[in-house]
Amino acid sequence: MSEKTAPQPGLEDVKAWEGYRVDEVTGQGVARVEGLFVDADSGQPAWVLVKLGRFGKVVPISIRECAAAAGRVWTPHDREVIRNAPAVDPAMPLNREQELQVLEYYGIPETVGRAAELQDRTPGSTTANPITA
Repeated sequence: MSEKTAPQPGLEDVKAWEGYRVDEVTGQGVARVEGLFVDADSGQPAWVLVKLGRFGKVVPISIRECAAAAGRVWTPHDREVIRNAPAVDPAMPLNREQELQVLEYYGIPETVGRAAELQDRTPGSTTANPITA
């Protein structure tokens, strides 16, 4: 049985998400989309950056775990998981180890999705770059 993956949103689609409300698994709003990181090699969206509260920290959520429509982005994570996620600087690139740490936090194994893509990258290398609208 082969596993099908849903088509990923393109760069322009994800750029349009800026300012959208981020709803957690129960439908409650937990954050706002602040920006995104793109893959350093392909330029494709890799992470949505969400800001927790007006003066809160910024955390990444994998694009592959998001769906958007009608001015909202949905994620399968609950409020506490998102609030406790590792913070990132939205103006600084991510390196391989930082991304793997975030993926591990969300429970994404090394053999799946973004984590699998990063396995062949050079340790310490920049793997994701910030994009500002």
